[in-house]
Amino acid sequence: MATCGAESEVLDEKNYPGAAPYGNFINYYTFNPPENRLSLIPTTLIQDLGYGKDSSETILMLDVGCNSGDLTVALYRHLQQRVLSEDSITPPDTDLQLLGFDLDETLILRAQQANPFPQSISFIPLDITEDAASQTQLQDYLRQHGSFRFHLSLCLAVTMWVHLNHGDAALLGLLSRLASVSQHLLLEAQPWKCYRSAARRLRKLGRSDFDHFKELKIRGDVAEQAREHLEKHCGMALMQCFGSTSWDRRLLLFRRRETVDLHLSQ
Repeated sequence: MATCGAESEVLDEKNYPGAAPYGNFINYYTFNPPENRLSLIPTTLIQDLGYGKDSSETILMLDVGCNSGDLTVALYRHLQQRVLSEDSITPPDTDLQLLGFDLDETLILRAQQANPFPQSISFIPLDITEDAASQTQLQDYLRQHGSFRFHLSLCLAVTMWVHLNHGDAALLGLLSRLASVSQHLLLEAQPWKCYRSAARRLRKLGRSDFDHFKELKIRGDVAEQAREHLEKHCGMALMQCFGSTSWDRRLLLFRRRETVDLHLSQ
């Protein structure tokens, strides 16, 4: 995950080695704190989606590219309405299980070590672009919880890094894979100006440009083109826009068109 525009100027080689070409900034949440997103997401989101009515139901959530896990933990507290009691260990009414993953093993280790809710939040190293490996691990997690889809997946400021490093097909493949394992998907796609800022940072550090930057056919309003792919090819429908973050990125909520039972047959 990463920033663009004026905020990008704070990202230098001293504090962010190599300009984090995969978006794995070591201090990401110091310049984009969780509240930037959480202020747009209602604390009743789980209930608004129709989940949590049955106290025995386990709600599964996925955080793609979770970095050091700060947002994952903050979101858990947010949805469990723990804002006023951050150190509380009282079991919540809803059994909410979050799985966060990132390709950076160092960041995942930090997330694991700082995890205040290990019974409810798990962090694993995973590269979503490695299709077979990622699918196997995600499916294993779902099977462990008796489900074949996550109730809600978050893909926040990840799309650009997959796109820049692996090309158009990889971006569309990411969206398709997430749609296949998600009943609802919350997407924040970086606008094109962020692509230019990321490429500029690499050049300032004397590094070669992203392999696919000049070859990309998907340009301009990337979020709109992602929406079109999800709706035309992945069986998803745009459900709601929660507005834009302070960095002018829209939070788009999608749902699967068909209503299905997420739980595996016993």
